[in-house]
Amino acid sequence: MTRELRVVDSHDIGAVLEGLRHALSGDGPAILPHPGSPVGLPAVVPQRVAVVVETSGSTGRPKRVALSADALLSSAAASSVRLGGDGQWMLAVPAHYIAGINVLVRSLAAQTEPVIMASESFDALRFGGASRALSAPRRYTSLVPAQLSRLLDDDAAVAVLLGFDAVLVGGQALPPPLAARALELGVTVVRTYGSSETAGGCVYDGVPIGNTLVEIVDGRVELSGSVLAEGYLADDARSAAAFVERDSRRWYRTDDTGVLRGGVLTVTGRLDDVIISGGVKVSLAEVEALVRSLPGLADAVVVGAESTQWGEVPVVVTTGEVSLAALRESVSVTLGAASAPARVVVVDDIPMLATGKPDRLGVAALARD
Repeated sequence: MTRELRVVDSHDIGAVLEGLRHALSGDGPAILPHPGSPVGLPAVVPQRVAVVVETSGSTGRPKRVALSADALLSSAAASSVRLGGDGQWMLAVPAHYIAGINVLVRSLAAQTEPVIMASESFDALRFGGASRALSAPRRYTSLVPAQLSRLLDDDAAVAVLLGFDAVLVGGQALPPPLAARALELGVTVVRTYGSSETAGGCVYDGVPIGNTLVEIVDGRVELSGSVLAEGYLADDARSAAAFVERDSRRWYRTDDTGVLRGGVLTVTGRLDDVIISGGVKVSLAEVEALVRSLPGLADAVVVGAESTQWGEVPVVVTTGEVSLAALRESVSVTLGAASAPARVVVVDDIPMLATGKPDRLGVAALARD
């Protein structure tokens, strides 16, 4: 059985919310929230598909992730249990990405009215203004690290954040200095890990929520549970590579590396972020985490670049001023000489995707130039 797939303008939050309501209940078409006019979409999708999420692709071509109502509602239920109960959500991230869709799905599941920020660029003033519409006893929002950092720089915004029972932060790794700063200020930050393929965050502060299971297979993070997507729309080959059957369970094979200690997941990097420099394997994620922990470099992005001498070398792109010699020494002491950045590229702004993640393809182009 099939049903219609309808594109909904993601700028029209009311339309997205209404489309979700009918898609989840099964009495309406599946929807693809989108800010533009996507091409190459099928007119119909399998009946189980309720929502299609088009990922931006930080390192490759976009994917269209097909999610069932069961997966989205399972995610909402697990999140509610983990956070201590239903509440009112404020939407501060785009509605065409899974974090934004999750805010709306959780609102529908809790039967609460979501508070919507203005669709213009994010800033502390708009965030504070929107928060005044919150009225429920329990209050939640979802942010990316760049948004949290901006809010923590504003005393009035910090006061607003203190009124939330939980501030979910995901989309990319939360830099330890930023997490420590939020903790010191008393903001209840919950680190989330997941993706569109898992109906959003399914691991909170390193611990799986709901019936999510985590395993590390050959260093790769794999996830299982009722939150898994149906696959990729009209892309059987990619679906077969990413979703596998093992031990009578269906698993999603992420592109992340990680370790499990005492049931707590630590994501250590990505499978595609290892370069070979002078015959030595170098994890760009490890270099980036160390560089970001240094003063003034919280926004730094580390990418690989070609080198005639070493094959590949790490390059730091940042908006902060830093001595290359001092940076190389700091990295060498901890991670070894091969991990020391070959150069620093200082830019006015780090290229970003709409999700708040660094545009690593754009950053790599800056590093090459």
